[in-house]
Amino acid sequence: METQGPQLIPNDKKKIHLKSNAIQQFLAFGSLIILIIFFSIASPNFFQFNNIIGILLSTSVIGILALGATFIIITSGIDLSVGTVMTLCSVMTGVFITSMGLPIIVGVLGGILTGATAGAIAGIAIAKFRIPPFIATLAMMMIAKGLALVISGAAPIYFTSYEAFTEIAMGSIIPGIEIPNAILIFFGMAVIGGIILNKTIIGRFTFAIGSNEEATRLSGVNVNKWKIIIYSIAGIFTGIGGIVMAARLNSAQPALGQGYELEAIAAVVIGGTSLSGGKGTILGTVIGALIMSVLTNGLRILSVPQEWQTVVVGAVILFAVYTDVIRNKKAN
Repeated sequence: METQGPQLIPNDKKKIHLKSNAIQQFLAFGSLIILIIFFSIASPNFFQFNNIIGILLSTSVIGILALGATFIIITSGIDLSVGTVMTLCSVMTGVFITSMGLPIIVGVLGGILTGATAGAIAGIAIAKFRIPPFIATLAMMMIAKGLALVISGAAPIYFTSYEAFTEIAMGSIIPGIEIPNAILIFFGMAVIGGIILNKTIIGRFTFAIGSNEEATRLSGVNVNKWKIIIYSIAGIFTGIGGIVMAARLNSAQPALGQGYELEAIAAVVIGGTSLSGGKGTILGTVIGALIMSVLTNGLRILSVPQEWQTVVVGAVILFAVYTDVIRNKKAN
């Protein structure tokens, strides 16, 4: 007669979860280092200070969007609206500052509040009305895209008379070192995101909902409320991404944004967050976003045609998702 092995107790599960995350982060970081070494050997122009700053700058917006998406994907959800909501936040910031004449800080807060509101609406649709996340955020994507075009009159909103606004992303608060503030904002938001995910009750319930939503509900947790909170937090990250994008471009471009959601989701998955929920780290997402930027920048420096760059990035995403599927099968 066969005997069953010892059942996993919560601490055992936590240890296995932490070990899995550590392995995934190590593999992602190793991949990043290999890419950097390869492109540095292939082109002497790659590992120059200005190019590295350019890579980090291009990572900043996608990275911030990906940080917010990490929370949602850990809950086993998805958000297809981050790109167009980011654009709507940029447009609203432009309207508040240039059309209404509000102080820059008020306009920035208004843009961030726009993102939080969009996230909350999507969260309510998912939690209260039981609309699948894919459909709810797809609808929000279309709504945000339409509103951005309507509110702006389908024309860019420029911040040429507001130099202080551009300084939000392109200025440098570190004397003597030309590191754009956008990069510092990205890493600062990563630290904040890591604290929220690992040190607060929000993070605890994020993992709980993604691991087993029904069990979490039966344990007395108001899952609907926490889902709305989580989508709202992701919306705040999206709003900040919109502010950084507008400040980088010195304008709010109402036709920009679609496609950013795919890059953000790709960065999250490449960083090791599971699409099936319950697993993921902010550090992994940061590494994933850097991998995306390094890969794109390196291929561009090697003069690889744009269409082949897209093919390579798509293949990397496919491999990352396949790895996630294999990892989940082994875990089960």
